[in-house]
Amino acid sequence: MNQKQLYIGLMSGTSVDSIDAAAMQLENGVGHILGTYSLPIPNVVRNSVFSLSEQNELPFELLCETDAQLGELFSQAAIELMSSCSIKPRQITAIGSHGQTIRHAPPGQHQIPYSKQIGDPNIIAARTGCIVVADFRRADIAHGGQGAPLVPAFHQEIFRHPRRHRAIVNIGGIANITSLPTDRSCIGFDTGPGNTLIDGWCKKHIGADFDEKGSWGASGVVNKRLLQQLKSHPFFALPSPKSTGRETFNLTWLDSQLNQHNTTSKLSKPITSEDVQASLSALTAETIADSINNLEIRVDEVFVCGGGVKNSLVMSILQEKLGGVALGTTEDLGINPQWVECAAFAWLAMRRIEHLPGNIPAVTGASGYVVLGGVYSS
Repeated sequence: MNQKQLYIGLMSGTSVDSIDAAAMQLENGVGHILGTYSLPIPNVVRNSVFSLSEQNELPFELLCETDAQLGELFSQAAIELMSSCSIKPRQITAIGSHGQTIRHAPPGQHQIPYSKQIGDPNIIAARTGCIVVADFRRADIAHGGQGAPLVPAFHQEIFRHPRRHRAIVNIGGIANITSLPTDRSCIGFDTGPGNTLIDGWCKKHIGADFDEKGSWGASGVVNKRLLQQLKSHPFFALPSPKSTGRETFNLTWLDSQLNQHNTTSKLSKPITSEDVQASLSALTAETIADSINNLEIRVDEVFVCGGGVKNSLVMSILQEKLGGVALGTTEDLGINPQWVECAAFAWLAMRRIEHLPGNIPAVTGASGYVVLGGVYSS
């Protein structure tokens, strides 16, 4: 690509709170964000996604209907973004849509590996009049990879520093890290829960979609025994490449852990909801810090993106556990933390249109570099 082109990236993460859209102008693989838009996901659709993600047996109709509903919502987000930026569909080279993950079963953890995203790209193409690139994960899985995380390739292109070892941390519903040493190697993997348990517990007990600034969690006390129990989940001990999702870390799993904790605890009363929230915040921060501290090469600086940057409690625990390592956000590197992932899928769409690989085998475990995504015409 030797001329300026416009791409749109669409992202809905594990938290299922909104669809984020970013318009990027790309030239020679590098670009800048022209505009952004965030479309809230209606509760009825959000609850359908949670059901599809966490329950084992559901009507096939729910899957099909939610796929179509999300296709309409992704379309709306792209159309509203174009309108706000005064961009015409004919100016867009392609839209990259991550889709909404409902099940993720990577190799090594499941006998038959697969990853399923919904949000019909045919609808997005029909409504917007743009070419759409979607279904990014399955080509990597077909070549033996995890299909996730995919954003480290974008992190490597945009955020690497020639003299400092950087780690980029995304705290979405699930958290992941990208390690960018100065030797131009790159590894990345999911570290475990990001906001998914924190948000779910918050919604269940105080009715809020998220713990604003971590204030509710900060009102409790970390239960060290519960925290260690949660950290004993086998996922945390797995070597990379590794990835996970809501089908593993959800409130059903948390409830089973709390029942076990309360059954075996010698305390006269069960742990309070505030203390559970404090412990979940520590789980997110400590498993991220453990992953960074256990890297073979010492990290010089860490930059965080995703909704977790707004949780002051998680960020403070993360800073404490990282010791003297400098901690900032991707805002310091020129991209607002909210828009990094949707910008990544604009970039991945460009890679597909240009017939360039979008994965990093050292990250996903695939047998080689693979061109990712299917192309859908309007």
